[in-house]
Order: sequence, then C-alpha cells, then structure tokens
Amino acid sequence: MDELPSLAPFQLRLDELAAQMAAPSFYGNPRRAAEVTREHQKLIQLVADHQLHERLGREILEALDLGKEADDPEFRALATAEVPDLERRRTALRESILLAMIPPEPTDSRNTVMEIRAGTGGDEASLFAAELFRLYSKYADAHGWKIQPMSSSMSERGGFKEVIFLITGTDVYKQLKFESGVHRVQRVPVTEANGRIHTSTVTVAVLPEAEEVDVQIDPQDLEITVSRASGPGGQGVNTTDSAVQILHKPTGLIVSCADERSQLKNKAKAMTVLRSRLLQRREEEERAKYAAARRSQIGSGDRSERIRTYNFPQNRVTDHRIGLTLYNLPQVMEGDIAAIVTALQKADYEQKLAALTGQDYVPSGRAPDAD
Repeated sequence: MDELPSLAPFQLRLDELAAQMAAPSFYGNPRRAAEVTREHQKLIQLVADHQLHERLGREILEALDLGKEADDPEFRALATAEVPDLERRRTALRESILLAMIPPEPTDSRNTVMEIRAGTGGDEASLFAAELFRLYSKYADAHGWKIQPMSSSMSERGGFKEVIFLITGTDVYKQLKFESGVHRVQRVPVTEANGRIHTSTVTVAVLPEAEEVDVQIDPQDLEITVSRASGPGGQGVNTTDSAVQILHKPTGLIVSCADERSQLKNKAKAMTVLRSRLLQRREEEERAKYAAARRSQIGSGDRSERIRTYNFPQNRVTDHRIGLTLYNLPQVMEGDIAAIVTALQKADYEQKLAALTGQDYVPSGRAPDAD
C-alpha cells in the first residue's frame, strides 16, 4: 500500500498554532487570529483524515489476512467482501490528504498587476500586445473582475508598446499566474503585402499585488520626479505636472504612471506597481534559493521562456510547458482561456504532488510541442 508523507511536520505546526491561540494577546489582531484559526482547523482535519487513512489500511490488511486463513470459501468471500469499498475510501482519502499537505500559495487570493510589453516584431508585436490586453480584459469580465489601467504607451498603429493594469477580484492571481512569460504569435501582418507569415513576441508579467505589510519601502530609497503628461488627454492631463516617475535606488527599478489627472493618484498607482515588482523579486530570489535542481517550467516565472504560441494560419494555440494544443484560436482571442488555465493548474498540482511523494513528475497527457 502506498504510504503517505510523514505527518510529523504538520503535527508540529498544529502544536505551534495551538500555543499561539492560547496566548492572552491572541485576539488583539482579529485578522491574524482568523488566519491562524482557519489554518488550525485545516490541520486538525488533516490529522483526523491521516489517522482514518491508517485505520482503513489496517482494516484492509486484517480482512485480507482473514480471507487467506479461512478454509470455508463462503466465509472467505464474506471476510473480503468489504475490501473493494474500503480501498475506494482509502484512495479518495489519500488524494484529499495529499492535497491538504500541499503548502498553500499565500498570494493566490491577491489582486494582480499585469504588464504586457511588445517584444520582437515591431508594429505587429504592439498590435498583438493590444489583442492580449483585450483577451485578458474579456476573461476578467467573464469572472466579474475589475480592471484598473495603471500605465500605457501606444504605438503609431494603435497597438501597445506597453500596458500595465490592475485586476481586482476573487483568486485573480491563482487564475492568471501562469500567463507570465513570452507569448509568440505567427500570422500574416496587415502590413505584409506578399502574404508571408511573420513571427512576433509579446512579454507578459503577472505580479501579485503587494500590500504595505509585504514590502517595507524606506522613503529615503525613493527618487520621485514629476513632469507634464504627454500624449492624448486633453486639457486636464497634459497641462499639469501630473506624471510621476519613481526610482527605487537599491534595486534600480523605475516605475512611471501618467494615466490620471491627479499627481497623487499617479503616485499611488506607481507605488502599487513598485511594491508588486519588489515582492515578485523577493519571491523569485527565494524560489531560486530553495528550488529543486530539476524544476519544471510551470510556475518558474522566467519571462525569457517562450510559454505559448498563437498560430493564426493553423487556428492553433499551443502551451509549450505542458504540450497542450487547442484548435480554437478565435475563441481564445475572445478571452476563452479556461481550458488552458485549468490544464496549467492541474499540471502545477501534479508537479507539487510528485515532489510531495518523492516521485518523478510527468505531465499527464503530454504531447510533443508544435513548432
């Protein structure tokens, strides 16, 4: 019978939480108290399920042994009659326990900052960047999420050289975190007179919105400059010093925002982006420090990776990390990426499950990548 990972670290954590809850000052911070209480309840359920899993295992072995020892065929059949049902219950319980043992991602419930930038391909790349922005906007609308523009830079043909926006709603980062990477488009550009297929790229970055408690920023580390906003906007935007640029001196990160007429609003938006980038950098450093040598592409967040290809002549979209190919490109470009999101989440779960059980990770149903 397959054995479960040791319960010892979870029991240790349960004891730590019980000690915290027993402290007189525990309810002084209601939000923290609620988080600890929820984790404590989940761990109690995990321990109970683990114990039940072991008990079912013992009952199965006892029934099988009794069946082997019995001389009477009728008694032997009676002794082992419940074994199939016990095994089904134990298998289902094992899956539930392993799922509960996978550490939760604390940022999964966060709002998300998305940054889409045109890569190689000139005007065609900027046009596709605009189409990806529309794709994610439609996906957000379908989930009842809200989109708040943060910053953008238009190309001459109406595409985006860069667009940054905030998506707010339930489990936004959980749904969109695997969209981070290089998206490749293959099609005949509108500017192509000879009908040749061109290849262009767009970079997508997905950042969980950071809260002030996540990232502490020393005001002394910031260099803030203001200027007159340029581009379209009429009387209000480009006649006042409302555009804000923030330089984080320790890291060299630069964030600009000029979408609002108010300098204070632009500064607040720029700080939101800066905190999210700093949080992502810190998390990537931690992942690099503790990641396994054979880490797969899923969830690695390396933006140099080509994660997906949109091939218009073949009506095909391929996610290269899991070898998933769909032939419904028009629907995908209308925001119907649920099948892709679900497949990526499943692959991520399988990878974590393999790491938990010490097995090699092989994506289910993997097919060779299409070019």
